[in-house]
Amino acid sequence: MPGRLSVVATPIGCLEDITLRALRVLREADLILAEDTRHTRKLCAKHGIDTPLRSFHAHSSDEKIDRAVSELLKGAHYALVSDAGTPVVSDPGAYLVARAAAAGIEVEAIPGPSAVLAALSVSGLSVDRFTFEGFLPRSGGDRIRALDRIASSDCAVVLFESPHRIQATLQDLEQHLGDERQIALCRELTKIHEQTIRGTIAEVQAVLADPVKGEITVVIEGKGAPTRAEDVDLDRLVGDWQQEGLTTKQMAQRLQEDFGWKRNAAYKGILDTLGRRGR
Repeated sequence: MPGRLSVVATPIGCLEDITLRALRVLREADLILAEDTRHTRKLCAKHGIDTPLRSFHAHSSDEKIDRAVSELLKGAHYALVSDAGTPVVSDPGAYLVARAAAAGIEVEAIPGPSAVLAALSVSGLSVDRFTFEGFLPRSGGDRIRALDRIASSDCAVVLFESPHRIQATLQDLEQHLGDERQIALCRELTKIHEQTIRGTIAEVQAVLADPVKGEITVVIEGKGAPTRAEDVDLDRLVGDWQQEGLTTKQMAQRLQEDFGWKRNAAYKGILDTLGRRGR
């Protein structure tokens, strides 16, 4: 009978962020296929796991993949892990999963940490819908097209970036997105020096340390399709919100959340309306 390939999510920083099921599967597996065995060995040592490790990464040969599939067909149970987070998201595991599934081998998900979901959860942005861009192309037409996709996206966009390229990426994003779109830059998620900077691109750049250190995930708010200003009866809304006891900040937030207004326009609209109403 064919064996099983377990796709196991591992911590993105803090080694305690791993499920009980993941620990059990890593112990029970015949072999752990690891993007970097040195990295995974630290995780195994932390949790007392002595399962053998084998290197499996973006440059693994077809022969190595053939060998893994052949062993799985003979009944082996392998665990596939990346350096951090959920495998096959921006890492080389997808081809092995596809080969194993096509060969009739059971492929199971052992869910857990994900830098994408962690960043979305702390971004403070509207993330009912999102797309994932991974790492942007470094240059050329592919990069321009990716930036254009982000600029025109109605839903939130998540991307990864390295510390030595983040400043250039922020500059490119500002050129394509303008100066009002909100972003959340998440650095060193779940680690000791975890930091999330929220605001416009210029505001984030002003706070971001130089040089930048650590792994980075960026969440960019969607362009959306906000209600036209002329379709919103601000005078009536502000009157209702005053009766509810909302502050100016809360009113502006309601405009952003309920009608898709940009932050600066929302504050200006509320202040202008309050001024007309004599506060």
